[in-house]
Amino acid sequence: MKLALLIIDMQKAYYTGYAKESMDQASEYINYAVELFRGKNYPIIWVQDEDKKGNVIQGTIGFDLIDALKPKPDEKRIIKNYNNSFNKTGLLEYIIKEGVDTLIITGYNAVYCVLSTYRGALDHDLMPILLKNSLASNTKENSKFVEDISEIISINALEKFISGANE
Repeated sequence: MKLALLIIDMQKAYYTGYAKESMDQASEYINYAVELFRGKNYPIIWVQDEDKKGNVIQGTIGFDLIDALKPKPDEKRIIKNYNNSFNKTGLLEYIIKEGVDTLIITGYNAVYCVLSTYRGALDHDLMPILLKNSLASNTKENSKFVEDISEIISINALEKFISGANE
């Protein structure tokens, strides 16, 4: 089993209303997971949504990741135009090249892009697992709903799992 961490659409354009509070809370768990993955040299994949109709375009402030998240230059970036991060992107090819079969998924928006990507991973015979408390949404109920219908792992279990994996 080889893991990768997927962080979806944690962008400034969506950092408003309840989503702002939700992203702030999710960022704490995401940042902790990022450090775990960096410590083991596991792939970290940053996904950003480009929505020309919504004026979320590369090069604009809204396209940028929120300030709480700090990807490294050598970490993979994927730009998507659909809810499912696998749809017409290089994500699957990258995952195959890296030998990844299990994705720890985090990010925004729980009921749209996160859930679509989770199901997309299943369609490609990958094992998607959501990191508990790392999902952001426009409502608290939406994040809980997605966690309730999906495979999840707590940050403590992930830490224990990663610290013992491949050793």
